[in-house]
Amino acid sequence: MRDTGRGVDGGNIDKSEKDQSWIPNTIKKRVCTTFVEDSLSNGALCQCGGKRDDHGSVALGDYFSTAIVNRWDSVQHSSEYPTDAFGELQFAGASKRHSYFLRLSWDTPPSMVYTLMTAHWHLPAPNLVVSIVGGEGRTKVKTWVREVLRQGLVKASQSTGAWILTEGLREGVGRCVGEAVRDHATAASSVSVNKVVALGVAPWGLVDNRQQLVNPEGSFPAKYFVQNKHKDSCRLDNNYQAFLLVDDGSVGRRGETGFRAKLEDYISHQRTGIWGSGSIDIPVLCMLISGDAGMLERVDLSLKSSMPWLVLAGSGGLADFLSDVLDNLSSATAVQSSGEGNAEASPSVDLKDKVAERVKKHFPAEKEPDKLVERALSIYQMRDFITVYHGEQEGPNEFDTVLLKTLVGASKHRASVDASPYNEELKLAVTWNRVDIAKSELFNGDIPWTYEDLEDPMTDALINDKPQFVRLFTENGLNILDYLTYGRLESLYSSVAEGTVLYHLLQRQLVERLGTATSNQQDLPSKLAAENMQIGPVTKITLFEVARVLELLMGDVCQPFYYNALGLEDISSKRKALRRVSKVLRGECSYRKEQCQSPWTSLFIWAVLQNRSEMATFFWEMAGESVLSALSGCKILREVSKLEVETENKLSMKELAQRFENLAHDMFSSCYRSNESRSFTLLIRKSTVWGATTCLQMGMGADARLFFSHDGVQSLLSQIWWGDMKRNTDVWKLLLTFFCPVLCYTNLISFRKQEDQHEGEDEKPNEDGAGKDSHSLYGHTVFSFSELKHGDADAQESVAPSTPGIKGRRLSHNPPHRPFIVSRWRQFWFAPVTAFLGNVLMYFLFLLLFAWVLLVDFKPPSSSRLAITEYVLYFWVFTIVCEEIREIFFLETRTWRQRVRVYIQDVWNMCDLITIVLFIVGVICRMFTWSYELGRDAMCVDYMVFTVRLIHIFAIHKQLGPKIIIVGKMMKDIFFFLFFLMVWLMAYGVANQALLYSYDPSLERILRHVFYRPYLHIFGQIPVEEMDVGKEWDRLCTDNMTLIESGQEPCRTLYSNWLVVILLVVYLLVTNILLINLLIAMFSSTFSEVQANSDIYWKFQRYTLVVQYHSRPSLAPPFIILSHINLFIKRVIRKVPSIKLHHFVLELKGKAANKLKTWEAIQKEDVLTAQNKIQRSSDSERLKRMSVKVDGVFKHVTESRDFDHRLRALENEMEYCSNALSWIVDTLAQGSTFKPPRRPPPSRDLFPSSSNST
Repeated sequence: MRDTGRGVDGGNIDKSEKDQSWIPNTIKKRVCTTFVEDSLSNGALCQCGGKRDDHGSVALGDYFSTAIVNRWDSVQHSSEYPTDAFGELQFAGASKRHSYFLRLSWDTPPSMVYTLMTAHWHLPAPNLVVSIVGGEGRTKVKTWVREVLRQGLVKASQSTGAWILTEGLREGVGRCVGEAVRDHATAASSVSVNKVVALGVAPWGLVDNRQQLVNPEGSFPAKYFVQNKHKDSCRLDNNYQAFLLVDDGSVGRRGETGFRAKLEDYISHQRTGIWGSGSIDIPVLCMLISGDAGMLERVDLSLKSSMPWLVLAGSGGLADFLSDVLDNLSSATAVQSSGEGNAEASPSVDLKDKVAERVKKHFPAEKEPDKLVERALSIYQMRDFITVYHGEQEGPNEFDTVLLKTLVGASKHRASVDASPYNEELKLAVTWNRVDIAKSELFNGDIPWTYEDLEDPMTDALINDKPQFVRLFTENGLNILDYLTYGRLESLYSSVAEGTVLYHLLQRQLVERLGTATSNQQDLPSKLAAENMQIGPVTKITLFEVARVLELLMGDVCQPFYYNALGLEDISSKRKALRRVSKVLRGECSYRKEQCQSPWTSLFIWAVLQNRSEMATFFWEMAGESVLSALSGCKILREVSKLEVETENKLSMKELAQRFENLAHDMFSSCYRSNESRSFTLLIRKSTVWGATTCLQMGMGADARLFFSHDGVQSLLSQIWWGDMKRNTDVWKLLLTFFCPVLCYTNLISFRKQEDQHEGEDEKPNEDGAGKDSHSLYGHTVFSFSELKHGDADAQESVAPSTPGIKGRRLSHNPPHRPFIVSRWRQFWFAPVTAFLGNVLMYFLFLLLFAWVLLVDFKPPSSSRLAITEYVLYFWVFTIVCEEIREIFFLETRTWRQRVRVYIQDVWNMCDLITIVLFIVGVICRMFTWSYELGRDAMCVDYMVFTVRLIHIFAIHKQLGPKIIIVGKMMKDIFFFLFFLMVWLMAYGVANQALLYSYDPSLERILRHVFYRPYLHIFGQIPVEEMDVGKEWDRLCTDNMTLIESGQEPCRTLYSNWLVVILLVVYLLVTNILLINLLIAMFSSTFSEVQANSDIYWKFQRYTLVVQYHSRPSLAPPFIILSHINLFIKRVIRKVPSIKLHHFVLELKGKAANKLKTWEAIQKEDVLTAQNKIQRSSDSERLKRMSVKVDGVFKHVTESRDFDHRLRALENEMEYCSNALSWIVDTLAQGSTFKPPRRPPPSRDLFPSSSNST
């Protein structure tokens, strides 16, 4: 049987077999070892149910022991042996899914079984366990009970992630539960988190065809087949996920001898949630359906261990008996106890008599009714743990609420006096993720919740991804500032599930930190090192690992997170940071008690790293700096998706990243419509939360093309690009002014008016900003760019009170007044568009000079001297090299390694490096006669690369820019085309050469004929005389081997020339028709795909060009050397700090920053309101609201039915009282003892007939 079913999934089967190989050595079975004769079978059967022949010689040999034994007992008359039935179970003809099974002794420790099911069988840990007792055998299950099981129990269990325990046999209630689980699993989504696990706990000796499961080495799988003789039978149900076959040594007997009760009790002491991270123990509920009198002991023993029970009244048998006792006797006892408070003995005697009457009523054939009465009285004393459910009257729709209230009621009686009675109900609601019950029952305004009550449930909701509860707790009194400390944040990261990308990243950083700490301890003396190793660095996830992961994902876009909390803000070296943090963690770690500075942002990052969509969206709604937060989430998700291996998770991360980019786009659209100036400020504001970055920098790092394509972002870039000139200025005017600078003082070029640039500056605010409206507070973002770009020359001169300004410097309210000649000169020449235009013109001159040198003045070293043009060219390239050096060492990063890394990430920077290296190689080689030609070749190739560099310059053009992007995309298609082409070219070239020439040792000719000639065939250059031997060939050739080896051309081979022609035809057919058309189709597809979004791509790349020319000196090479000299003097000699380390950065503080945050929060509320309105108007939301209304109407109808039932009961009571009073009156009237003074009042007809009324 071990080889049965081994097929495609053999690897998984071998793994399961290996994982469960320990089972026979640990888990045992029971075998009857003493034959106790059954008197009714004439010695053929043992009291265990087995035949005499099935017992071993040892069991049959002890005649003396069997003679004095009257009753068989499993403990005394059976022995344990290694189990021989375990593994996987495949139901023949039923389904491909395998179930797990295990034969075990009734006294097996439940802890071992629970570990086996969760760790080895990989069953999900339950949030609820419902154990169904009763309903076994071939008893017909009532229709309403089936509906309760299907629509009530299984549906409620599916919403909570529950285990349902039954016998697991295809009979009675077990069959109904199995079919209900199957139907709900089929209808449920495949990605549903909460799965219902149907677990069968059945007696081994009762299972039909159990010998098919026996295999001492395990069955992987065992094929189980039972002939379906009748609908209900004692065969295993194929709808169950696992079976525990409890063995007590008997055959054909029901009952698990207490194992199921012990398993229920053990599970009830385990924690819920991921890895037991929940705030409560797993709730276990026993559900009684029907049942016989023998189950009364099972109920009594379970109640004594405080196990809650739910009794289905009306299902028959024991359930009806208990409901009768609990419903009727409770009210009667309450009336008696209120009227006879001092009489204690009589009520108990009366109660016992009433219970005895009901025992006779429900179990008339019971031989020992006194024992049942005692059991019933014991159960009655524990009635607080029992809930009676009248399913026939109430219906199955609110069954989940009934389950919750049942467990809560039991929890209230188990809880301490000091504990709040609603805490357990809240914890259960969180565990089951039933926020609807929590809202209606707990958070309706009647219960005063405190922070301590919500603290643990909040942690449970965060770890187990229940965002609706997080929102509910936040709205009902939980202060996130008090809740989220750095220590709790570390615990949240420690709860990350294994196997995720975040878990592996954190563990990698943890191993690196622990390795550094260990290496540092090796330098200590031996005694001190031993002491420190005992204390050791903290081996759990800390903020340092989180900061390192975020630094890895965010790159150089922002500064490291959480370094201030760890005291690492002044450390830039990685090694020093590791040493410092190891020292901090070996101390008291006082930072863990501190409150998190930005709690919502920290939780947002935590949720985004785990790809929790709904929770991350909620935290984004609560966090500040909405546009930047959305772009940051987009950046993190796209970086994590690159590391994700599983395709489904990768796609979900990309989808969520796009969602956050859309949120950023919508948010900025709302801001831009509200106030253009403030929206510009929003883009360049330096964030205090996201590591001193800006929206533009984060959007660039997140590759947020849609965000950059927004008109507001492009408007800001255009305003920066044109500086103080108007954006509608014609290019020819710029060119004319460029060659004739005096024209800048005329009206040829329109400049923005000074009052427009400094709008609102006439009203100087005081320190609090009084006297200035909110609009003018944001009016200094993108104005007077000539002052912002080169205002560092006057930075030391201005001592007036300053305000925040662009590029991270403090701008004075009153900039120094310059003469018109100077100010207009700066406005024209310091604009980025002027710098760009100058670089373009000078670059064309450079290419012309380079071409002239190559074509005319590139003389050999043997000539007298180098031409003057060549010296000019060398100096020009030298200035270009100086500019590249300036770009590397003046980027907005901290270390030189980061600067070099950021520099080389740009493709065009790599192109610049190639041009410089080739030029240096060419110059060196041309200085020597022997390498002159090599230098010339290098210079020619270098000129081509310099010319290609023009593509990047014209990327700013609105028409050429998108086309350049399309060309770049098509270059990737060419590489795929060349791969296919090389396959055919290689195949045809080698075969063609071998067929045409029988012997040709010349490597040069072979390469030409194998690669170059077939490549020319594609373009129609086919030498027919050479390919077809029928044509005359005028070239000299020879067949002499010696001459051929000396280098002469070999003659063609006449044999198999027909095959050469056929191969040529096939080759041309494949390449010219198939592959070329394939390339055209690929180009067309790429063009169609990119053309639709080419404008978005171009706008995104435009930002890089604007930043580049905004930071470059106004002079172009070779005159740029003057700017470099000026820069060297200021930075190195005068030590003037640079204001160009950051591009477009505005640092706001105080009231201005608070007002901008408030304005952004208001815009976010408007966006969320609009989205909610659109969502509420959707068809799905309308259906949901209609469903809620229908449920409400149904609930009211049900309540009206209850009122009707109560009115009928009241009418019956009134009728009884009326009859009793009539009887009393008649009795008194007939007697002579009492003479009434007047006659009894006549009866009144409360509802007179119509005839009387007329």
